[in-house]
Amino acid sequence: MDLILYGNRESGHSYKVRLALTLMQAPHEYRPVDISLPREQRPVEFRRVSKFGEVPVLVDRGQVYVQSDAILLHLAQREHKLHGRDAIDHDQVREWLFWEANRIGFSVPNLRYALRWLPDTKKDVLDWLRQRALADLGRLNDEFSGRKFLLGDFPTVADVACCGYLYWLDQAGLDRDAWPHVSRWLSDISALPGWQHPYDLM
Repeated sequence: MDLILYGNRESGHSYKVRLALTLMQAPHEYRPVDISLPREQRPVEFRRVSKFGEVPVLVDRGQVYVQSDAILLHLAQREHKLHGRDAIDHDQVREWLFWEANRIGFSVPNLRYALRWLPDTKKDVLDWLRQRALADLGRLNDEFSGRKFLLGDFPTVADVACCGYLYWLDQAGLDRDAWPHVSRWLSDISALPGWQHPYDLM
């Protein structure tokens, strides 16, 4: 198999890579990694290819790619899918990927993680994460008030990146119905051929 993906079912960053592979209809092998284990106890084959000891990791014909948004860019260029139409689209995809990594790809996952697995998290930390998540969801809601997907009427890996954790909004103590345009966008993504919910896909 040319493509091997290491991931975990609770990792939205893993999910968005496998979702991209599935939407692109790119044949691949998926190898789950138990990230509850200490890093030194994780499988040797995974530790050998995981530069930062994290999921996801994509191995493409022996070449290793890490960091979910970098992997998404690689796949879009490799498969010529979900990348937009031209160089201007490609630049906009890259902009959204950088925004996602700094904003919604930070706020929602960390809020979810704290609520689910760190019960002793201080209230002021939770409040800070929640306010960031609210701002990020509000920004996306404004964006989707005038367009179907981030670049217009077609999806790209930018949409895949930004939606990665949003099918788990309830686990972050957030109600997606509070952002109707975001909710509509998530429904449109879930209607794409090959889409599956994170727990089903992973």
